[in-house]
Amino acid sequence: MLEISDVARRSGQPASTLRYYEERGLIESVGRRGLKRLFEPSVLERLALIALGRAAGFSLDEIGDMLKTGNGKHADRAKLSEKADELDALIVRLTALRDGLRHAAVCPAPSHMECPKFRRFVSAAGHGLMPPLDREARRGKA
Repeated sequence: MLEISDVARRSGQPASTLRYYEERGLIESVGRRGLKRLFEPSVLERLALIALGRAAGFSLDEIGDMLKTGNGKHADRAKLSEKADELDALIVRLTALRDGLRHAAVCPAPSHMECPKFRRFVSAAGHGLMPPLDREARRGKA
């Protein structure tokens, strides 16, 4: 059995995150040693799956749903495919954003607003066609 401090150290997640994940039903402690929660070593693999899901852009609710299905052994392949498609679309938009910024950095026009390519770039951003890069904006909080 691993104490919460061991799980935190080995997973790289703070104990507060582990307690939150337990509260959300994503992981489960198997008992206590004094005041410290105890976990089976398999919790580390589960935390790695949660980290992968978060890195891919899944919400904790979505991750929880997938972990409940098949006891966390089988992910919903349709959801994985859908998320991969979303990432493909994001990569296309981010590539356009990167290319526009690189062009703006070296554009020979007297001012950026005199450059037709930069003006198209600005117009696309003004019409919401460029992805927001900060977390709050991506979550609709900005």
